[in-house]
Amino acid sequence: MQSLFLLKNPKLTIIQEEMPPGSSELLHFHCKAQQLLYPSGEATMEIGDDSIELKPSQSLHIAPEVLIAFETRIDSIAFIVISEPESHGDKVLVTRTDC
Repeated sequence: MQSLFLLKNPKLTIIQEEMPPGSSELLHFHCKAQQLLYPSGEATMEIGDDSIELKPSQSLHIAPEVLIAFETRIDSIAFIVISEPESHGDKVLVTRTDC
């Protein structure tokens, strides 16, 4: 995944993230940051216990402490990610365990 900062401020960041076809973001949450995701293409999103298909130009708000993971489809996509406050250093990866 490639990131380009459009705005970098401790209180607010705006990033454009490029994801190649078939890539994914691991299950994680942010302790303090809320985020707004705005994709250029389709992505499958896991939000808490739900799975949704996010379409191009739909936005999705993620509250702090909500589990999230996602993967791209066939095409590469770009996400605009707006985080308040900044999300770098605030990300907690979650390990999946099967019972």
